[in-house]
Amino acid sequence: MDRLAPFVSDPFDQPPCRGCSSYLMEPYIKCADCGPPPLLICLQCFTRGFEYKKHQSDHSYEIMTSDFPILDPNWRAQEEMALLEAVMDCGFGNWQDVANQMRTKSKEDCEKHYMKHFVNNPLFSSTLLSLKQSEESKDLDTAITFRPSDEPPRPAFDSALSRDMAGYMPARADFVEEFDNYAEWDLRDIDFVEDDSDILHALKLAVVDIYHSRLKERQRRKKILRDHGLINLRKFQILERRYPKEVQDLCEAMRHFARLVGPTEHDKFIESQTLDFELRKEIKRLQEYRLAGVFTFRGARVYDCLKVHREEERLKRCMLTDLLQCLQDSTACQQWLHSDSGINPVTPILSSADGAGRRNAPPLNLTGLPGTEKLNDKEKELCQMVRLVPGAYLEYKSALMNESSRLGGLKLAQARTLIKIDVNKTRKIYDFLIREGYITKA
Repeated sequence: MDRLAPFVSDPFDQPPCRGCSSYLMEPYIKCADCGPPPLLICLQCFTRGFEYKKHQSDHSYEIMTSDFPILDPNWRAQEEMALLEAVMDCGFGNWQDVANQMRTKSKEDCEKHYMKHFVNNPLFSSTLLSLKQSEESKDLDTAITFRPSDEPPRPAFDSALSRDMAGYMPARADFVEEFDNYAEWDLRDIDFVEDDSDILHALKLAVVDIYHSRLKERQRRKKILRDHGLINLRKFQILERRYPKEVQDLCEAMRHFARLVGPTEHDKFIESQTLDFELRKEIKRLQEYRLAGVFTFRGARVYDCLKVHREEERLKRCMLTDLLQCLQDSTACQQWLHSDSGINPVTPILSSADGAGRRNAPPLNLTGLPGTEKLNDKEKELCQMVRLVPGAYLEYKSALMNESSRLGGLKLAQARTLIKIDVNKTRKIYDFLIREGYITKA
């Protein structure tokens, strides 16, 4: 039986005959019992009864040719394929270039045939219409998927945003460095040839199967990152900080199981645990009011104010008791003055005496922030006191160290021109780096 041969514009791109190694010219023979890969021979080798390995001369065969009409009696199948390839190469409407590439038809013939059989063909239009109607009926009762029209972010390579996103490129949906990034190296030297033994062929197929499994694992991990919103870890951590400390610990513990459920189910679970925690806290507070004999919300406000006042008085009595115990021993008195209990009560008194009336901001919590593991204990303490994230501190430190090594020393004014932040924070960073020996003072 005749079969449509694959169209190849260049005869030298045709596969060679297995018998005589000459370039195949249509029509040629394909063995129906052998393959893959297919065994192709020319007519001369077929008439001689050519046999090769498992191929026998009595096998079923197919005649591969494209010398027959499909849509028009005057257009052969090979010319139909040549027209479609020429339109793909030259573009729709460039009929002169299409005719020059085909060489067998004129410009008018190409345009007339293409418009008649591939554009205005009622068979094709009805098929496309039915496909469109079936697609619309299928999506009639389903929700419309939201697709944002904004351009995806394209952070510069090695920028702060790119590092925060772990090298993720949203426009390509790929990472700069993928999971199992060198999985393709195992395939670079593999080549399937006809003369391979069965064992070697099976071994190569096993390597390809292993590579496919590694690709599936890469896609699985990437899907988890996208579905759960873990691309931008800093934004994810900021969202987690709105929860109480107990719920944050639960999020950290349950994060390992998030991949087993969908992102919506995981978020619902965390939100339900947050609601449960808040309800339990509120119930405990109401029980405390009931035990204290409070039955109205106005009485509850008075009770809270008195409770705060009693706690302050208790701290003052404890501090006075400690002071009286240390008066008899000068060494114990000095230790008490330098301890937290001796210093902390003095600090707010001094600040209020200055008339500023400002409350000091609490130290920054560095838990989970990127770059924290690169800091030593003193640097962590500095970042907490000046409320500076570790990533920004490392950038400022690197810039100041490079400038100091280039100039042989660095002044405070020069440091302030390099770091565009609060001048008090710049002074603290500058003094810390000089004290620790990272930079030298000019």
